[in-house]
Amino acid sequence: MEIKELIKRSDFDQNKKLVHAFNQLNKLLIELKKKDVPDKIIIVINNGINKINTEPRAPKELIKQLKKTHSSFLKLIEKEVKLVTKNHYRNTWMALGMVAFGLPLGVVFGSNTGNMGLLGIGLPIGMVIGMGVGSKMDKKAFEEGRQLDLET
Repeated sequence: MEIKELIKRSDFDQNKKLVHAFNQLNKLLIELKKKDVPDKIIIVINNGINKINTEPRAPKELIKQLKKTHSSFLKLIEKEVKLVTKNHYRNTWMALGMVAFGLPLGVVFGSNTGNMGLLGIGLPIGMVIGMGVGSKMDKKAFEEGRQLDLET
C-alpha cells in the first residue's frame, strides 16, 4: 500500500505560515515513503491526507489542521513503528533531566549551603545530563535505522 500525496492548493503561495505547515507535513510524508511502514498505519495516514485534501477550509483553519495532522502522524509513528525525528530523544530528555535530576540537585545544593537561591544551579546540570542521555538514545535510533531525516 502506498501513502497518498498532499494536494497543493492555488491559495497556498499567499500565506507563508500555510506554506511552511504544508511543507513540514509533505517532508514527513516523503520520509515515511522511504521507510517500511505497516499497512494499518498507512491507512490512518491516508485518511488524514484525504481529510486535508477534500475539505475546503480557510487558511487559518487549514494551518491548524496541517499542524495537528503532522503531530498526530509523528505520535502514531513513534508509538507504533518506533520511528523518531532527529534529536527527538535529546529534546525530550532535556526537559526530563531538568525536572528529574536538576531540581533535586538544586535542592541538595541549596539546603547544604543554607542558601535556597542556589536552587537554580541544579537546572543546567540536569539539562546537560538529560541531553547526554537523549543524545545517546538518538544515536542508537540512527544506528538502528529508526530515525527520520527531519527536525521538528
